[in-house]
Amino acid sequence: MKKEGLWRSYEGEVMTHYTFDVCIIGGLGHVGLPLGITFAERGRRVVLFDIDHEAAETVRAGRMPFMERDAEEILKKVTGRNLSVSTERAVIAASRFIIVVIGTPVDDHLNPEFTIFKRFFYEIMDVIGDDQHIILRSTVYPGTTEKVRDLLAAAGKKTRISFCPERIAEGKAIEELQNLPQIVSSFDEASLQEVRELFLSLTDDVVCLAPREAELAKLFTNVWRYIQFAIANQFYQIATAGGLDFYRIYEAITHGYPRAKGLPGAGFAAGPCLFKDTMQLTAFNNNTFFLGHSAMLVNEGLPNFIVQRLKERYPLREKTVGILGMAFKGESDDPRESLSYKLKKILEIEAKKVLCTDPYVKDAALLPLAEVLDRAEILILGAPHSLYKKAALDFSSRTIVDVWNFFGKGGKF
Repeated sequence: MKKEGLWRSYEGEVMTHYTFDVCIIGGLGHVGLPLGITFAERGRRVVLFDIDHEAAETVRAGRMPFMERDAEEILKKVTGRNLSVSTERAVIAASRFIIVVIGTPVDDHLNPEFTIFKRFFYEIMDVIGDDQHIILRSTVYPGTTEKVRDLLAAAGKKTRISFCPERIAEGKAIEELQNLPQIVSSFDEASLQEVRELFLSLTDDVVCLAPREAELAKLFTNVWRYIQFAIANQFYQIATAGGLDFYRIYEAITHGYPRAKGLPGAGFAAGPCLFKDTMQLTAFNNNTFFLGHSAMLVNEGLPNFIVQRLKERYPLREKTVGILGMAFKGESDDPRESLSYKLKKILEIEAKKVLCTDPYVKDAALLPLAEVLDRAEILILGAPHSLYKKAALDFSSRTIVDVWNFFGKGGKF
């Protein structure tokens, strides 16, 4: 592929001409695509490299393959101008910066697995040049960036390696890429300044760390959020088991009291990151991160708590139960690691029938909302999608389990 466009290194030396400023590997996913279109909107020449041919055609047509607020408008504006999509690996060699956003490498038991990264870099080794700059964006086990640097050095590569973790919440990526500080890290001053200048095109606030500090910063951030949710969910279970409405207590302790303002409400703490990253931090701490283990037991145990509570109050084996929302959170079409599916599996054992619906998730087994509302004797809110507030839910004629207090009726059931 033709290389064009002059680049200078941090030291000022003229470098190879490149077709693209940035190549994002895994560029059509929830992390890579918003990042790519934001860079493109800010004037960078971006190519999104991905092996998903269906998603590639969707994005080339100016359509988002998943829900992301305000993204499609920008995508249409930059497609065919600063933004390209490719399923051909040759674009990697034609790019100055290579941003890697492949999935977090863990095995089936959620232990860190560097072999995934190792295999990935061996596969692209022949299209990596010495004057390129590779940026790891995926959440990784502490020490991974150093291992990648050593792997490339052992292969005779002088390619610069940096770690700049993503910090977005799904659905808010466009807003947060511009408004949240970016953390960047590298092994030498020249590399650090290159990535700093790159991310300054997104935001004016860039924080510099050493690679292992940045790797831990990302894990600490996600694990802190997971533990916060666990505290709320534990309080919810204690109150509910005692026959009390958690949200009456919650509103009392958070009302006008600044030291309690960080306490979230209860709800399913799921998705592709929080649980997994908690287990990665546990592994890094030689499996002695007991607070993380406890948080996992509380959050992952919430679906079972709901079912056991229903069994205490109703002849559940005679009841048809409906689950509203199968995404891992509200206003999302992403079902990855959703606790609604875990709830479904438990109910399939304990209830007469389980009916599931979601307006956004693509799953052939899901039913229309109207059918679930018509047939279900018990309803459980799995994902608090805003459109459910418009549904005609009769709280007087059947049990509605609303752990989130989404409908404002409290969480007691």
